[in-house]
Amino acid sequence: MSPHSQLLPSNQVEHFYLGGDRIAALRGGPGGPYRPEEWLGSTTTMAADPQRGASVLADGGLLRDAVRADPYGWLGPEHVDSYGASTELLVKLLDAGQRLPVHLHPDRAFAQRHLGVPHGKTEAWIVLQADEGAQVRLGFARPMRLTDVRAMVDRQDVRALVAALRSLPVRPGDAVLVPAGLPHCIDAGIFLVELQEPTDLSILLEWRDLPVDGSRQGHLGLGFDTALQALHLAALDDDDLDSMVLPAGRLADKGIASLLPAAADPYFRAHRVPAQEPGEQLDAGFAVALVTRGDGHDQPTRGTTAYTVVPLVGCLSLTRSCLR
Repeated sequence: MSPHSQLLPSNQVEHFYLGGDRIAALRGGPGGPYRPEEWLGSTTTMAADPQRGASVLADGGLLRDAVRADPYGWLGPEHVDSYGASTELLVKLLDAGQRLPVHLHPDRAFAQRHLGVPHGKTEAWIVLQADEGAQVRLGFARPMRLTDVRAMVDRQDVRALVAALRSLPVRPGDAVLVPAGLPHCIDAGIFLVELQEPTDLSILLEWRDLPVDGSRQGHLGLGFDTALQALHLAALDDDDLDSMVLPAGRLADKGIASLLPAAADPYFRAHRVPAQEPGEQLDAGFAVALVTRGDGHDQPTRGTTAYTVVPLVGCLSLTRSCLR
């Protein structure tokens, strides 16, 4: 199949935590109770099952195979010359039907050194829906010692782990960058779009009362002595948090608007594309477009590599960042 915009079939995946009905309401698919994620435009597979996660195209083939067969067509020469045939991006819908466990993701340096893979897992969240009072928690509220964190993990002191994190109430439209290494969790009742580096690398700090054995599966096969070296122990102060959060109220009222804080630029970009008169353009490149309301289509602009946005009531364009 040649590279062009196309509607992706549902790719809702099973996981160990509850959720999925809000994804089904937006995208179709089987819903919950244990399908809390949909992987969109994915060339990545789940760490626990390499048969799940990769997106299927309309013709039944895998997006991963199509990109490998024609990387210049799908990604563009500038991208391929810098990154090869990797899209450098994984996009998910995440519907938290319960509070997610406290966990973290390794950064690129850790992943390269200990796992032999080029990417860590810096991620960002764009909130689509949030129940009243729902919060995300990320980073430690005060400096921590590794021995103290390890003790909480070993005894599965969930209350202490959650209490150690900074809490942040969220509402629809808020965006939060989560750098690799920061411990974090998401409350039940939050439905979001997640952009991330194209890996499925997670280190669990909490697994009590969950259908997963974190003592065996939560440390990437490295053991916690090594895995916890990926953890950022410093306190997350107000300046740090301000650089990581872009509240919905800061967005431009009209036109195409960037949805993520500037600190996300080395990893990925996201734009709101509201209803427009024809003529608004986005930069060319691999992108996942999520229509949140209404319908429409995009139209290639002759003589350019950009696309003209034909009126969409609500759309998010999620792309790999400009080249580093």
